Amino acid sequence: MNISTAYAAGRLTIFLSGELDQHEAQQTSAFISELLEEYMPRDCVLDLSGLAFMDSSGIAVIVRASRQMKLVGGRLWVENPGKQVLRVIDASGLDRLVPVESGRVGGLA
Repeated sequence: MNISTAYAAGRLTIFLSGELDQHEAQQTSAFISELLEEYMPRDCVLDLSGLAFMDSSGIAVIVRASRQMKLVGGRLWVENPGKQVLRVIDASGLDRLVPVESGRVGGLA
């Protein structure tokens, strides 16, 4: 799992690449939490375009990050999930809790 970030104008974008599975989930979740505490963004985007694989433990990572953002009055959404990741998101119903943008650049208005 590789994680990189970009921050501008109150928006933190976290780019995840590799595989987000049970083995990686706990460490990834802890790192995202640290990033949110460090940057204190108003908006957070999880860009999943680099993820080749995600299982249900990746859903838990996203839900935890969303809850952390909501606690401080911010918002989080997912962008650019690949086909396999989108299937996991659809099967879990995550898109009813966290906005998912696929194919649109720039995020939510």
